Amino acid sequence: MENFEQRWLDTENLLRERFGKVPDMEGILYLIGINELGSHLPKKFSKEQKQDLIHVGVCTLLCRLGYYEFAGRDEEGWPHFHQLMHMPVTGIAAQELMLKECMVQYFEI
Repeated sequence: MENFEQRWLDTENLLRERFGKVPDMEGILYLIGINELGSHLPKKFSKEQKQDLIHVGVCTLLCRLGYYEFAGRDEEGWPHFHQLMHMPVTGIAAQELMLKECMVQYFEI
């Protein structure tokens, strides 16, 4: 666990250096979604598109654990995913830890 805590601090420091502050979990998922959308960025996102970006971030991370797989992009360039298996029912703290572990891996690449 100590190794993970240091890796999480390194990830937070990377985000702080890049953006001037550490985003919350939702903000990090949003950033991952934007990164995965890539060059298909509109000038402004609607509220629904922002929610979709967070979903893209979650799916991207859960691909690493085999819960989802990338299915391709639609005509507007948005990534889509297929759910391969259901996530086990766990508490919020366990889900957050699982996402944090995936975030660390995402930003280490």
